[in-house]
Amino acid sequence: MTARPADHINIVDLFAGCGGFTQGFHELVPKGNDSSPFRTVGAVELDPAAATTYAANFATEAGGSRHIFAGDIKDWDPSDVDGDVDVILGGPPCQGFSGLGKEDPDDPRNQLWREYIKVVKKLEPKIFVIENVDRFFISSEYRALRAAADGGELKDYAIESRHLVAADYGVPQVRKRTIVLATHRDLIKLHPQSAPMRHPTPTHSDPRKSTTGIFEETGDLRSWVPVSSIFGVKGRPQTLEYPVTTELPHGRYDLLGKEVPGPFKTTDLHIGRSPTPLSLRRYKDIPEGGNRHDLKPEHSTESWMNHRTGSHDVMGRMYIDRPSVTIRTEFYKPEKGRYLHPWANRPITHYEAALLQGFPEDFLWCGSKIEIARQIGNAVPVGLARAIAGQVYSYLSATGQLTGTIQEPAREVQTRATDGVSS
Repeated sequence: MTARPADHINIVDLFAGCGGFTQGFHELVPKGNDSSPFRTVGAVELDPAAATTYAANFATEAGGSRHIFAGDIKDWDPSDVDGDVDVILGGPPCQGFSGLGKEDPDDPRNQLWREYIKVVKKLEPKIFVIENVDRFFISSEYRALRAAADGGELKDYAIESRHLVAADYGVPQVRKRTIVLATHRDLIKLHPQSAPMRHPTPTHSDPRKSTTGIFEETGDLRSWVPVSSIFGVKGRPQTLEYPVTTELPHGRYDLLGKEVPGPFKTTDLHIGRSPTPLSLRRYKDIPEGGNRHDLKPEHSTESWMNHRTGSHDVMGRMYIDRPSVTIRTEFYKPEKGRYLHPWANRPITHYEAALLQGFPEDFLWCGSKIEIARQIGNAVPVGLARAIAGQVYSYLSATGQLTGTIQEPAREVQTRATDGVSS
């Protein structure tokens, strides 16, 4: 294990998407430092628009766009990375595991985590992190991953896996994900307690679990951050209640050999839609916190009226005093979930969805409206990624991997996250 300067930790992002994972790591600035220690040295993303978004934000740091591979991970040569890699990040495609899909165990996308592992074997990072949907935990592919760590091809790594909720880390969104942390066993030997890296301890909690049931501080934890942190409140909005355009600005960009629309700042994404008269009548029917059950019969559908059970989020308004539901790739369609603005008669915009995911206002986006929405919905929430980055930094510091460190390593504590297993 080679020690690094405290301001020099090399990361590679696989299945990188637009870069939510990377953005969170770059936002981690340890106490006493004036910048993040994490440095991108490579990334892989199949989708051209998402790869261009990633390159627009991180290629310069990586040493140029040639270090951002826009293609199939099977065709990528890890030797293209300059220097050693300390940390590998990645969220292999999750559609084959998602409860929103067919949950087909034979979906070829289920196998892509194995390509991730091939890269791990070649680059031999100190730590790697896998993010996936919560159902990954109960899949045959997850069992195969654990078997690989139990004497298989990943025998050099100890695996810690838990479900984490983004809202527990200050993200204004209740998004539950499986987070797999893998620590090289040589690194564990250097830890003061000979322990592998643990998941970050939550900083926030659901105030509805308090004894009073009101929105308040709970013990040592702060309350979940509500969507009012993004939208403001009625009468004092923080985002424009009704966008003035339905289109992205003009612009074309070619960083990776294919021209795509862009780049656009997050602030350019406050674009509306052109709803039908029926859609507008439906929006007006739904009160604050309401959903499809509040529709007048003439504005509803036979299916909605006949099914009074099931999801109460369809055609729902976001609760102003709670985090949002999971931001998915079609957040602009309220029939897909609780995606209506808390009080305005419209769905949330790309801008608001990006803010709920934690992206900064000057983040650059590339692609069509649909492509950018897909990037936003598929991203790792930036605040959750930043919390994981803090654990990685503290662990590397505690094991002597960072020279010149001016921050004391964070105390290793057990997380309140659920469903944890380790090996």
